Amino acid sequence: MADEKRGLILGVAAYLMWGLFPLYWPLLEPAGAVEILAHRVLWSLLFMGTVVLALHKRASLYALWRVPRTRYFLLLAAIVIAVNWTSYIWGVNHGHVVETSLGYFVTPLVTVLMGVLILGERMRPLQWLALGVAAAAVVVLAVDYGRPPWVALLLAFSFSTYGLAKKQANAGAVESLTFETLALAPLALGYLALLTAQGDSHFGTEGAGHVLLLVGTGVITVIPLLCFGGSATRLPLVTLGLLQYLAPILQFGIGVWLYDETMPAARWFGFTLVWASLAVFTAEAIAHRRRQLRLVVEASAI
Repeated sequence: MADEKRGLILGVAAYLMWGLFPLYWPLLEPAGAVEILAHRVLWSLLFMGTVVLALHKRASLYALWRVPRTRYFLLLAAIVIAVNWTSYIWGVNHGHVVETSLGYFVTPLVTVLMGVLILGERMRPLQWLALGVAAAAVVVLAVDYGRPPWVALLLAFSFSTYGLAKKQANAGAVESLTFETLALAPLALGYLALLTAQGDSHFGTEGAGHVLLLVGTGVITVIPLLCFGGSATRLPLVTLGLLQYLAPILQFGIGVWLYDETMPAARWFGFTLVWASLAVFTAEAIAHRRRQLRLVVEASAI
């Protein structure tokens, strides 16, 4: 029980930190989304390298490169997480915080859909219902925005693809993120060198505080991940699944009540449909989990 309580604390901490990210990225302006991404990659690599050395995981990191299947899936993960991070930073810094929260609200549903389309998994009837309601919500929001919610869709599909690639790679959290940032580092370093050569870099031009904030992108990337890793090994999947909604709830609240983003009636209706679909999806998942556990108990009693 003490171990599960520790896992709950770590899980809540991870999702709270992720939920508060919209407060951090605007502090990095006037740096653009790609420049911020490049710094995030390089400083994350520095911190992850330190973690790898501290935890004596160099051998397991090297082993990832030796297995072609693992290597290719982690390279795919690196590409899509770069897309995800850039989209999120751009969305937050361009007044689309509410839309970014939508992306992470619908990510679980997109993940299930990708499991069906790519892995051949079967969806249960209530999961189809939840997905149908979410699709209706996207249509309503597209009409309200006057365009499809591209930022939300890009976040949802890129993060779902990231999760799928990580699942197929089946590598440890620390080693895999280190591998991903290592793969992206040459591009990040090249981009920052180009910005510096053109005189467009903001590193060191906005004061010491701004430099520390850019360096801090590595810290805020690594610490939530380590907290999440500690919680994932201690908590049941159902509990972990419920905790994941903390981040988009916080992001939504920040967008609406702190940044005063417009929420007309149609947009509230669209989000209500999303939340209804998630309620159905989550309730069905909990009920299915309980049925599975009951079957296991009954089978062991025979």
